[in-house]
Amino acid sequence: MRAIDIYRTAEFTDLIETDQPLPSPGSDQVLIKVLAAGVNRPDLIQRKGLYPPPPGASTVLGLEVAGTIEAIGSEVTGFKVGDPVCALLTGGGYAEYCLASACCCLPIPKGLSFIQAAALPETFFTVWSNIFDRAKLQAGESLLIHGGTSGIGTSAIQLGKAFGAQVIVTAGNDEKCRHCEKLGADLAINYRQQDFMEAILQYTNGRGVDVVLDMIGGDYFPRNLKCLAIDGRLQQIAIQRGGKSEINLASVLMKRLTIAGTTLRPRSDEFKAKIAEQLLEKAWPLLESGQLKPIIDSVFPLAKAAQAHERMESSQHIGKIILEV
Repeated sequence: MRAIDIYRTAEFTDLIETDQPLPSPGSDQVLIKVLAAGVNRPDLIQRKGLYPPPPGASTVLGLEVAGTIEAIGSEVTGFKVGDPVCALLTGGGYAEYCLASACCCLPIPKGLSFIQAAALPETFFTVWSNIFDRAKLQAGESLLIHGGTSGIGTSAIQLGKAFGAQVIVTAGNDEKCRHCEKLGADLAINYRQQDFMEAILQYTNGRGVDVVLDMIGGDYFPRNLKCLAIDGRLQQIAIQRGGKSEINLASVLMKRLTIAGTTLRPRSDEFKAKIAEQLLEKAWPLLESGQLKPIIDSVFPLAKAAQAHERMESSQHIGKIILEV
């Protein structure tokens, strides 16, 4: 089968198309014929050698796919050969076929294409587990999302609004801010032109927000804490601007703040299965009704995975970047 692998030398790293053996599903796995695969920032980090896959995971890039089930393991129930599914993976998505734990597969919402469905697993699992499962966002509360036009951001805006939250986002230019507002954001802040901390405190009359979803880290960390209201919760899901920061812990104590950091990829199948059940119950009906929709920035053929990575690295994208197989 065709698969995209990493070619690395001392001077540079590239993505190349290779021929690899067809994998066989374990007892609790399914083999998926991949029709579309999502591109995510962890793929870029792995390509650079900074994010190795968990033990036992495929070394091929790709954390989410959509396609049809080609074969099933002996203990798999609820799926059959030929079923259209989308799946969260620990790796292997940039290929014609991949393995997925059956519990991490979900039916494709009615009315969605394979390309649209490939945009769902990584972002929806991440957003749901962080905003609703861990941060316990409630209707009537406020949510700050950094990177509002990323795949995570566009999904978080829609999910936050669907469940009754006030949503504030940051984005890198006015065009991106307008896109966020069209998706339902109550306030979109161009962080290149405004200090987001000052803008949020002014907008909330000094109260701050209840939940922050941040993938930036670095110097954003102390500013996020200042943006939080009493009993506020910060969910740190990535550290694009670095993992070091200096903060005043007094504010954590005085405002009773909760700070949590998570990564999804190494979590157990049992954990991911619980999130899948919640998504199927709460989010999938909203996707089928059209209240939620995956936002697709661009689609590249599998052989042009390197160009898809370049598109993501440019930070010009709005929504998900997809590989078509």
